[in-house]
Amino acid sequence: MKMRIMLADDHQLFRDALRSMLKNSADLEVVAETGNGLDVVNLAQEFAPDIVCMDIGMPGMNGIETTRRLLAACPGVKVIGLSAFSSQQYVVDMMNAGASAYVTKAGAGEELLRAIEAVRNNRNYFCPDISRVLTEALSGNEGNARLPVQLSTRERQVLQLVAEGCTSPQIAAQLRIAESTVEVHRRNIMRKLDIRGVAELTRYAIHNGLIPN
Repeated sequence: MKMRIMLADDHQLFRDALRSMLKNSADLEVVAETGNGLDVVNLAQEFAPDIVCMDIGMPGMNGIETTRRLLAACPGVKVIGLSAFSSQQYVVDMMNAGASAYVTKAGAGEELLRAIEAVRNNRNYFCPDISRVLTEALSGNEGNARLPVQLSTRERQVLQLVAEGCTSPQIAAQLRIAESTVEVHRRNIMRKLDIRGVAELTRYAIHNGLIPN
């Protein structure tokens, strides 16, 4: 039986390259793809992939938060994290969210195939660059701040979009909520984090892995 793969990455050319590579494997099938984190859960429920190859820096909702929501809704799905970045915080946060593997985009050829093979056999997999980063993290050298738990899922979504430069009307449209609700979330985020202004919010979001720097 073919392994059903879903691609979640906002770079169309990168998705095209992955799809072309994966279709050369007789036992793999790409059943769905998207460039927006907000679409991942619905598509996974519709197409029932075995594995989701998840970019970390997607618009709408980043791959870390998307992984949390995906695995809550579809606990049988395996997630392989994909990123251009190998920073310790991204790796640790992605694995804490429930990902089974992590591959940098620079190695998303043979390394991704190895990750898929490992995941289908219920094993974790990390490409060589990530193995070094994860070893440092597990030894207690994280040294990076964590996103405070007091921020709700919706507040993290709003924070990400604010940091990406979206206005309140744009955020309301993307999240399908009222603009007044967005404003409430913005005020709550600033109050909880004791932050004033979009520039500080953006720095905070970058430092905590919500958006790439």
